[in-house]
Amino acid sequence: MARIEYTYIPQSDSDNSVSRFRAFVNVPFRLNWEGSYLVAGFEYRNLDLDFEDAVPFDTQNLDRFQLFRTSLSYTFKMKNDWRFAAKVGAEVNSNFESDKITDRDINFTGAAFMIRDRSGDTIAKPSRLILGLNYSTTAGRPFPIPIVNYYQKFHPNWSYSVGSPKTNLKYLPGDKHALQGFITLDGFFSNIQNNLTVTNSDGSSDTAENISMTLVLGGIGYEYYFTKHLLFYAYGGYTLFNEIRLRDGKRNSLYKINEANTYYLRSGIKFKL
Repeated sequence: MARIEYTYIPQSDSDNSVSRFRAFVNVPFRLNWEGSYLVAGFEYRNLDLDFEDAVPFDTQNLDRFQLFRTSLSYTFKMKNDWRFAAKVGAEVNSNFESDKITDRDINFTGAAFMIRDRSGDTIAKPSRLILGLNYSTTAGRPFPIPIVNYYQKFHPNWSYSVGSPKTNLKYLPGDKHALQGFITLDGFFSNIQNNLTVTNSDGSSDTAENISMTLVLGGIGYEYYFTKHLLFYAYGGYTLFNEIRLRDGKRNSLYKINEANTYYLRSGIKFKL
């Protein structure tokens, strides 16, 4: 329902680094129909790129990117433990070189999910299955991306989740602590408002209009529960895939800033139901 976190990713074989602050809140509103809700969501991200290596472009306006996102979701219960959910959203994601927001700074998202929730207290092995489609103009693809995730608590102290965007195995030795191993996806995409000239090795040049980072992460995590719903978490690990690149207006790759795998740290506080 709410989260505040900080992520730090130093780049291997490089003096560059990436750090990110993220905060979001989801506010549910109960509707008259039993089990149905509207959920308003708000999110802010601040991402800092520290360039120390020599690169064939000017990094003056590439050190800070910000995202402002708002969304509205609707969900209701169906038969046989199933629930439907749909979400639409809009975001502004840019390095904000100028004093105004441009059309290229704005992206839209949409998603639809079917959720089979069998996680009641009377069930011996609680489980949850999520099947969905997610579409974003950020991805630059004219089709939605499938999302599949299955969760099960197969022992009083053990649970697992398999699928996208996260696969993990979690151990809960008591009410206050949890340990997990995981593989997950992360990254960012942002517009470069005034574009960027990239000089190639042959002397020619290209124009970069946006920047992206794609990560596949593996690691371990620790969670401490202040209450049943409020917890502190700290994750650490290593990237299995790490790519930061500049792209042109058609999403073609122009220059890879970094692609060496590296370790990362992420920590924060979240409130969940």
